[in-house]
Amino acid sequence: EQCAGPRPQYPEGGTWITDDMLDAYTRLHELGYAHSVESWQEGILVGGLYGIAIGGAFFAESMFTRVEDASKVALVKLVQQLQAWNFRLIDCQQSSPHVMRFGAEEILRSDFINQLIEALRIPDRRGRWVFDEVSDTGRSEKSG
Repeated sequence: EQCAGPRPQYPEGGTWITDDMLDAYTRLHELGYAHSVESWQEGILVGGLYGIAIGGAFFAESMFTRVEDASKVALVKLVQQLQAWNFRLIDCQQSSPHVMRFGAEEILRSDFINQLIEALRIPDRRGRWVFDEVSDTGRSEKSG
């Protein structure tokens, strides 16, 4: 719901996440395909993102932030976890300086399809996601 809210860069309001889209993503979440990654500060939701996971592919749909860099923290943690889970593809949808600074690359459609075919060979990771403790190197660490 936060991703559908008003944004400073769009003072006239409006978002592509309509009530019907929100209902569809809620249903995908109930089925175990839609996932959110959230940044919390002192018990308050301050940023995050959501997307759809199918096989070893994650399709990032939208991000929001209420505190500077909060969505970036969520994105970095998501990338680290998806690497630990051997995901093959994160589809950022659109090229932007924001995602490029995190290592995103534009690829040809044919390369995208080939990577997607590989990613879909990986079993779905459905249901509620619980992240491993991931170090700054992106490696999973076992606690305890």
